Amino acid sequence: MRRLLLFVPLLLLIAGCGAVRSSESKATDAAREAAREAGDRLYGRRPRTAEEVGRSASAIDGVEVLRVTGTSTHDGDGVDVVIRTSGSAYDEWLDVEEVVVRRCFAVRVSPTSEWHEEPRDVDCPDGRALTFAPAPEPPRLPYEELGAKLPRVPRGGRVDEAEVRRSLAALDLDPAIRTEVKTDGGRVGVLLSVKGNGFDPQDCLLARVRPGATEVWVPTRIQRMPGEGGCSVGNALDRQPPPH
Repeated sequence: MRRLLLFVPLLLLIAGCGAVRSSESKATDAAREAAREAGDRLYGRRPRTAEEVGRSASAIDGVEVLRVTGTSTHDGDGVDVVIRTSGSAYDEWLDVEEVVVRRCFAVRVSPTSEWHEEPRDVDCPDGRALTFAPAPEPPRLPYEELGAKLPRVPRGGRVDEAEVRRSLAALDLDPAIRTEVKTDGGRVGVLLSVKGNGFDPQDCLLARVRPGATEVWVPTRIQRMPGEGGCSVGNALDRQPPPH
């Protein structure tokens, strides 16, 4: 009888506040929020292949990538990633111990995706989480080697573009490094660059050979942003001032 009397106030509390959500439901919400945060990390307008998206997702703490569909973010409907996350909840009145769940959600990555977009609940595919090979490192631009190889022309002398080109050939550059050489007003400008993605700062190296001075430098990060013109042979010939 005493136990029943103790239980009655709890029933009244439940009736007054509406249905009490289970800890499993709360834990599922926590897992969904973890998937939403993963979607925020993957959000962006930069074109990426499905492999790049999957690799980025797999690097997020607490996220397992189970399936990747699509070719690239900018093809068709973009890339869909099925991820598995976990969530936990504990109610001291109802639970003996913390409730932990693992749930799967689909996250879409495309130019039409919205920030903080709601991930879709999906069944977890069979099989283990996918693994991805590390992204290939871009070739290193030879700063020291370029400075050592380029000719030094004395004041009053004449810069020979052919000699500059022979110096570049002697570096045996990686085929992924693009070179551009241009002569203007007795000076020779040199650009070494690696293809960028159109969104992040581009890797490039500039040099200028003129009578009395041979210079090699890396433009500032701001100048290497797309559209800023820092990674151009024109900047090698007429060096942009540093941003204020």
